[in-house]
Amino acid sequence: MKRPLDLSNAVWRKSSYSAGGDNNCLEVADGYPGAVPVRDSKRPEGPALVFPAGAWSAFVGAVRADR
Repeated sequence: MKRPLDLSNAVWRKSSYSAGGDNNCLEVADGYPGAVPVRDSKRPEGPALVFPAGAWSAFVGAVRADR
């Protein structure tokens, strides 16, 4: 079983793919090779989802292509 990523020192930034309003912003943390931690900016103390980098890229590509 893989150990969860330690995100206690993560530096979060607003995702460039968020619409920018107060109600729908994602934050991502850089610096985790092979992984993309994502959290809801409205609940920074809440849980983060960690996606494999390839899966995140595929998701972002599909959103860009409006699929």
